[in-house]
Amino acid sequence: MTRWLTRDDLGGAAHTATGLLLVSPDVSSVFPLGPADRADAVARTGKALLQAGTGPRDRVVVALAEPAGAIWAAAAADVAGAAAGVGPRGRMRLHHALTALRATTLVITPTGAMDFLSRLHLEFLLDPLDLGLRNIVLTGEIASRRTMGHLAGEFGATVTEVLASPFGGDALAWRASEDDPLTPLADDLVGLAALTKDDTADSAAPLAELIVTPRAHSALGDVVLRTGLVAKAGGQGVPAHTVGDHVLVRGVWLALPRIEKALAKIDGVTGWELAVSRQGTLDAAALTVRFGRESLVRNPMWKARIEQSVRALTPISITVEIAQDVSETPVPGTVNDLRGHHLGRDRALLS
Repeated sequence: MTRWLTRDDLGGAAHTATGLLLVSPDVSSVFPLGPADRADAVARTGKALLQAGTGPRDRVVVALAEPAGAIWAAAAADVAGAAAGVGPRGRMRLHHALTALRATTLVITPTGAMDFLSRLHLEFLLDPLDLGLRNIVLTGEIASRRTMGHLAGEFGATVTEVLASPFGGDALAWRASEDDPLTPLADDLVGLAALTKDDTADSAAPLAELIVTPRAHSALGDVVLRTGLVAKAGGQGVPAHTVGDHVLVRGVWLALPRIEKALAKIDGVTGWELAVSRQGTLDAAALTVRFGRESLVRNPMWKARIEQSVRALTPISITVEIAQDVSETPVPGTVNDLRGHHLGRDRALLS
């Protein structure tokens, strides 16, 4: 019988998983790879780079967080002349890496690329064309409209978007423009599932969740993995939303249950709201916490405790704000995604 798993299911098996473990920054997802699984993931990611125009004469810089960075750097080393994984570093350091390594291909998140471009213009007063990038590969996020075309014009480069696995960061499918559908990099690897039941999506359904089916996985067997990424009907399988207990912020999946657990340990907290926005080039996250006692509202020590707790959960920078009104009755935490990406935590309510 085929098992249907989510990120929480993978994280729950962290203590028993074996092999190379692709671990998310908050360890909410632990994806095991045997030697054959790893070779397949690297080969598919290398195929995506080839589709993007990367060849033996190229020099690739991968500016992605782990675990995706290692997979992409290994794949790039197989198909390009040189490859380096530099992580999602600051923009000035990224510029230095690109120039020092004489990179011709950059692998980065869409918002990371747009922020880099903005800083080149506004802070560094540098011409993007001087970098000499031939290819830019975008992955790891839901891109804003017209991002691909804008970057192509500014950098004078071929821009490709790649759908990467939310569990390991390896490439699953790709497209050459925003008007194109996603082209899978292997047969029967990516599909669409119903939100409310473990079954394939009805063609008439307005929304469907992207699933990954790594056939005969060495550790997981024949499983179906719910990605938390959601495509619209007629959207050619391209993710436009997210769903479930994890929110995608700056290319990192933020676990809402971990926020709940951390705040539950702090006396006086009765509710919270996580707001995510993209007003500029990058995502911004703000956590507004509500107390049950007036004496805690302006208590700097209590705010500091919350900030420290949140900082321990994720590498994402989250601003902590304190609601000025008091509510003695505890209420569940909520998500206010001003980007319009996250549809909700309960898939059943979206039917």
